[in-house]
Amino acid sequence: MTDPLQVNKQAVVDEIRALFEAYETALINKDIEILDKTFWNSEHTIRYAMHENGYGFNEIHQHRVSRKKGPGIKEERRRLEILTLGDSFATVNLEFKWSQRMCRQWRRRPAGKIPGILTNTIHNTRKK
Repeated sequence: MTDPLQVNKQAVVDEIRALFEAYETALINKDIEILDKTFWNSEHTIRYAMHENGYGFNEIHQHRVSRKKGPGIKEERRRLEILTLGDSFATVNLEFKWSQRMCRQWRRRPAGKIPGILTNTIHNTRKK
């Protein structure tokens, strides 16, 4: 019998890493189609970012449309951690320059697509 919540099954970790990197590239290139496909199209989707909070897919989409192209602030990564539980749930945590952290949760939807359903960015005020 296999554990339905097997931790960090390599194929799932690789899939999530590829989705995460595609999303990050889409942010830099302002590829709205990929950005929109990444998030669950639902009023329940939440995205917390440094200069805006999006509540619901439509607000998140409007921010993407108005955002400038470019690398933003995450080009200097400090640590990337991926945790998967089974085939259908994952979290991605990224720490980047200025002691900022980002956490994104992923859940496989019935059609097999794994959209990000929540992103938040936390400013760390601790001195390092």
